[in-house]
Amino acid sequence: MKSLTQLYRRGMGPSSSHTIGVQNACKAFLADNPDIDEYQVTLYGSLAATGKGHRTDKAIMSAFPNIKGEVKFDCTKKGLPHPNTLDIMGYSGGKEVARRRAMSVGGGAVKVAGVAERKLPDVYPHKNFSEISAYCKTENIRLCEYAERFDNKNIREYMREMLDVMLKSVERGLNAEGILEGGLEVERKAKMLYAQNDIFENDTTRENRLVCSFAFAVSEENASGGEIVTAPTCGSAGVLPAVLYYFMHKYKFTSEQAVDALLTAGIIGNIVKTNASISGAECGCQAEIGTACSMAAAALGELFHLDIDQIEYAAEVSLEHHLGLTCDPIMGLVQIPCIERNAVAAMRAINAVNLANFLTYSRKISFDTVVTTMYRTGKDLSKIYRETSEGGLAKLYDGNHNLK
Repeated sequence: MKSLTQLYRRGMGPSSSHTIGVQNACKAFLADNPDIDEYQVTLYGSLAATGKGHRTDKAIMSAFPNIKGEVKFDCTKKGLPHPNTLDIMGYSGGKEVARRRAMSVGGGAVKVAGVAERKLPDVYPHKNFSEISAYCKTENIRLCEYAERFDNKNIREYMREMLDVMLKSVERGLNAEGILEGGLEVERKAKMLYAQNDIFENDTTRENRLVCSFAFAVSEENASGGEIVTAPTCGSAGVLPAVLYYFMHKYKFTSEQAVDALLTAGIIGNIVKTNASISGAECGCQAEIGTACSMAAAALGELFHLDIDQIEYAAEVSLEHHLGLTCDPIMGLVQIPCIERNAVAAMRAINAVNLANFLTYSRKISFDTVVTTMYRTGKDLSKIYRETSEGGLAKLYDGNHNLK
């Protein structure tokens, strides 16, 4: 498994694949071809189908400052090497001088066709939860200690930076109002949710409201192109910060305890990324929001110092009950159903940890089993339910609560 620095990335929303990854691909192309005076980028697959809504064209233009160019959307191309494929062409004096095919494979990562992949080293010697758990039990260490033992020497400092960006994205979102861009006329709701004061509210409903407001805050920041942390992706970036923010304030957990929680969550996300996928275009929303829910449950388990079997169970429950979840963003925007989905997943993570207190030692399903199941389920999903906006809500929504 790779370093957690390849899982948690700070960047601008609304999509790690459509904005961060594509922008990285274009920046790398320009760095290799600094003398071009014009460019053309053609998007295929999911990038073409939902690129307008995801602001992919804007991300591309920002990668080529002061250079004229064109972005094309080709929704007809077949036989693609990945659902998020793009061709980049560079010109000088009207002649093509460079060409590159790239794939935005999830979480901001990019692969280049025809070029030997510059493989980052595996810093972790184990590949799945079963192996990691056995090692941790033998060494009598926690998952966060496992991460520190094998990741780079500055990993805690890096996590402090990620935590800071996460918490600031919550706070910015809680103070923002207005309509999100894109044409759906979606109103920001985080500030309203947070400020509600119902005299009949009990402790449980208050917790649900606050956790949801924090998840909405980050997700709305992401939808507006604000800075967030992929956890594991932009579209699912609100789940983990919402849970951390709420419990840090409620129980006064320190930043260092939250860093431990991020490390633990990162191991869970890394296992999914290594053995399955965190890409909605590849495996549907189960790969994004399901993984985010598992990561949040693991983080919460670490905060409350649950043992490794309980953390595994909480993560497994979180992912298992997102199996089959489709990715069908209306108008290609990371707004409906994405924002609410982050809030629901944050609450589900808390419920999964509560279950882990009671049912861990009677469980039948391992985390590794549900990760493999998620990947195979994602591959079985029709492409119209994998971030193309060709099926589900994206196809049936008419803007007036009626079916098309």
